[in-house]
Amino acid sequence: MRANEEALRGLMIDGLDGDAAAHAALLRLLVPLLRGFYRRRANGSDDDIEDLVQETLIAVHTRRATYDRERAFTAWLFAIARYKMVDHFRRTRRLQPIEGLEETLIEPDFENALVARLDVEELLAALPGKQAQAIRATRIDGLSVAEAAQAGGIGESDVKVSVHRGLKALVARIQGGAR
Repeated sequence: MRANEEALRGLMIDGLDGDAAAHAALLRLLVPLLRGFYRRRANGSDDDIEDLVQETLIAVHTRRATYDRERAFTAWLFAIARYKMVDHFRRTRRLQPIEGLEETLIEPDFENALVARLDVEELLAALPGKQAQAIRATRIDGLSVAEAAQAGGIGESDVKVSVHRGLKALVARIQGGAR
């Protein structure tokens, strides 16, 4: 199962309705999302990131009754994650561990950006690994073709071809001719 807004929200609602298997599946799907969230923002050790993930999962579990079924699940989830991150920084006395913390915490389009990111990740997951990696490196992470080639241990022409073929496959899929 893919970790997109619809799937996560459905599992949360099923879990609230008493489906323990759905709740367990939800928590399993949240682990990689939360790890990615904290890796991009926390600048901490792997242990710090795992601690934050576990604290967030516990909070999701214990505060699940506060979730409003009419709202986006990911907005609720990442609000909890942001508060856990701030609490962690306070405990470890790292008051300014990341640039732009204020902007991250109050970003008005955070929910829309997150849903878009989940959609992009879902699309990239349908591509062969090399194509997805090349697109992610050059189009999302902003690396040059040379930097992406070096990071991936492949040639520059291989990166260019992978990006071209991957984008072509994505366009076909989006237009309804999924390959």
